[in-house]
Formats: sequence, C-alpha cells, structure tokens
Amino acid sequence: MDRLMSDEAMDRILIIDDDEINRELLDNIFSAYYLIDKAENGKIGIDRIEADPDRYSAVLLDAMMPVMDGLEVLRRMEKDGLRNVIPVFLITAEASTDVTREAYELGVMDVILKPVVPYLVLKRVNSIVELFRARKRLRSRVRMQESELIKRARRIAELNRGMITALAAAIEFRNGESGEHVSRIHDITEIILRNTKLGDGLTEEEIMNISLASIMHDVGKIAIPDYILSKPGRLTSEEYDIMKTHTTKGAQLLETIHELRGSEVYSYACDIARHHHERWDGRGYPDGLKGDEISIWAQIVSLADVYDALSCKRVYKDAFPREKVISMIRNGECGTFNPQLLQCFFSVEDKLSRMYEN
Repeated sequence: MDRLMSDEAMDRILIIDDDEINRELLDNIFSAYYLIDKAENGKIGIDRIEADPDRYSAVLLDAMMPVMDGLEVLRRMEKDGLRNVIPVFLITAEASTDVTREAYELGVMDVILKPVVPYLVLKRVNSIVELFRARKRLRSRVRMQESELIKRARRIAELNRGMITALAAAIEFRNGESGEHVSRIHDITEIILRNTKLGDGLTEEEIMNISLASIMHDVGKIAIPDYILSKPGRLTSEEYDIMKTHTTKGAQLLETIHELRGSEVYSYACDIARHHHERWDGRGYPDGLKGDEISIWAQIVSLADVYDALSCKRVYKDAFPREKVISMIRNGECGTFNPQLLQCFFSVEDKLSRMYEN
C-alpha cells in the first residue's frame, strides 16, 4: 500500500481500545497507511460505526474493555448486519478458546494476540482490507452491469410494446379506423382496473400487462376479407359468421409469434383476443362461455369495445350521443354484461366520457 497517498485517497480505520498506550502503538503502526479514528471503549466505538458504517475500512477491536467489551461490539455489528461490511480484527492478550471461537462465529477476520508484532499485524490487516476493497469494486461493477441489463430489458420491452401497438394500429387502419380505437381500449381497461374493485388483488405490473394486451383484441381482423371488414352496410349472416372468426384467428395468430410467447402479456392477449365477444348470459362467441367462465379482463375489454364502438363514428353508423350509449349498455341492447362489471363501469364512466369530448 502506497505510503505517499493523500488523505483523500487513504482508507480509514477505527481503533477501539481502553488502553491509551495500545491505541498510540496501533496508531504508530497504521498512521502511514490509514487515517485513524480512536475510541476508548466499545460503546463509543459501536456508536461511531453505526453512525457511518461506510466510513471505516477496518476496525481494530480490543477484547477486554469497560462499559462494553469487544465481543459485545461484535454482537451489535452482527445484529446491525455489518458482519460482512467492515473487517474486524480482535486484539487480545487472552488466548481463551471460548473467546476466540465466539469471535470467529461473530465474523472477525482474525484474532491477533498481544503484544502485537508491528510488521505482522500490518501485513494481516492490509491483506484483508485489500480483499474487501476488491470485493467492493466487484460488487460495484456487478451493480453497474445489472443496471445496464435492466436498462436493456426495458428498451426491449418498450420496443415490444411499440411493435404490438403498431400491429394493432395497422389493423385498425385497414378497418378504416384512425388507430385511436386501440389506444382508447387500452385506456378504458386501465382506468377500470385502477379505479374500481375489479383491479383488487392485481399488481401494478399485471394491470399494465392486461392493458397492453387489450390493444390486441381485434388482431384477428387481419385475416378478414376487405369486402367484409370495410362494408358500409349490415353484414349478411354468412359475412357475420366470417367476421366472428376474428376471435379464434386472433388467438391463433398470437400463438405463432414466438417472441410474444415469452412475454407476460401473452396469456392475457390470447384470452382477450379469443373471448372479448363472449357474453355473461352465454350468448356470445366463439365458445359460448358464460358468467365467471369468462376472465374479468376479457369481460372488461368486451364492454370497453362496445362502449367505444357506440361512442364513435364507424363506416356503418354515426356516433351515438353519450346518453344513448349509456342507455343502450344499461338496457342490454348490446348484450348482457356482468352486473358487477356494469356497476364498476358506470362509477368511472364520467371519466371515460372525456375521451370523446371534441
């Protein structure tokens, strides 16, 4: 260790010993290599350590002291979780097996017997301090690498979200829409989950994943012929049967995207794509599910899709006034919905309606 280092570059050690002569002896041995703090008993010493654990690169600790002895200091450090943070060297004239055993059990790096041999104690302390310094550098490097990996993962997640959004928006454009439909479905889903009891028990990440998955609800429309998808009038029964296949085709399409399958969004997206036209009374499609057989997120997207469709102009209809939209949903003119879902929906509908204000 360089004896010519500036004070700013030097590590600091704490000498805890009730004997002034011993403190000065240790000071003389280490002062060329370290900044020195001293404490005349264990209580003063542990208070300094607990006040700023990062201040010290090592502690030289006498075993036998008044007020608080060395073993009690070690016990406090163990309790504070400092066992592997600061290397401690127990210095003692007592070679008791019990003291030595407990000291090592409490995490001391070494037990040094008095009278100390200067070059020997210096060598032993310097070696351990350098080891801890290298370990600290390694931990810092690992944290930096972990931080960089997290940043990369976030960038990948943002890219995936962008690709998902772009795909959903492209389908909306093909359907003659502006792409804002999928954005509103996302927001409606998120608002309901965040502001009603339907989101109880869901984590922040789950709410985000469900909301993101909701924008892929109509992804299967990519397989529907243009003459049906963009038809301005009412569909024939045969055309309607083809249109209904967008649910199953959407789930099948999502299953083929291998990159998506590793995402936490995947299971929500497949479920929503397939089941967002199911109805509470079992009269929906494609599987005729009823009641709680339909996941709550598929139910929410189903209602959000109806609400948005009624509130906006489409190729086959004009937008309905807000009062008419509410009345149609409340009276079951667009299918039967879960009563609890309707209650939660109406509790936040005032907030949702602001999306449609010009």
